[in-house]
Amino acid sequence: MKRAIGDVPSVEEPEVKVVPYREEFRSAFEQLNREWIETYFVLENPDREVFRDPAAKIVDPGGEIFFVVERGTVQGTCAVIRHNPVECEIAKMAVAPAARGRGFGDILMEAAVGFARSLAARRIIIVSNTVLEPAIRLYQKHGFIRVPLVDDARYRRANIRLELELSATEPAERREADG
Repeated sequence: MKRAIGDVPSVEEPEVKVVPYREEFRSAFEQLNREWIETYFVLENPDREVFRDPAAKIVDPGGEIFFVVERGTVQGTCAVIRHNPVECEIAKMAVAPAARGRGFGDILMEAAVGFARSLAARRIIIVSNTVLEPAIRLYQKHGFIRVPLVDDARYRRANIRLELELSATEPAERREADG
């Protein structure tokens, strides 16, 4: 079959992609996070505030919410909260139960760390709970180290703090160019 001049073969969307915040995914952000919070803990006021208006609480002040989308379905999400010019926090990370173990957490971590680097942040923090063992392993796999838990009055469930110093790590582009 001949193609007419100017016809372009169709290019399919990648099966899995990471996208920044979209209002259409707002309910998925809340649903995925409610699932793990309510399974292990209780929903707290700071959770409710973020779920009420995630764009105003996270995106508008300079942060971002990422979504892993597979064939049009949100499979995971992760927020990067910008606390100040040098520090960001990774928060509200969740992967759909049926999608766990497929590398979506790694994809979200890479997007979040890359975003923090693009802001020229020097440190990323994570406040979590040790009962979430797979999450803690994921954070450590990506270079986060446990540090003393500073009083964090936001969440009663918090019992661990991890940090990644970005000033001590090189951007991936430089490592690839040197390699």
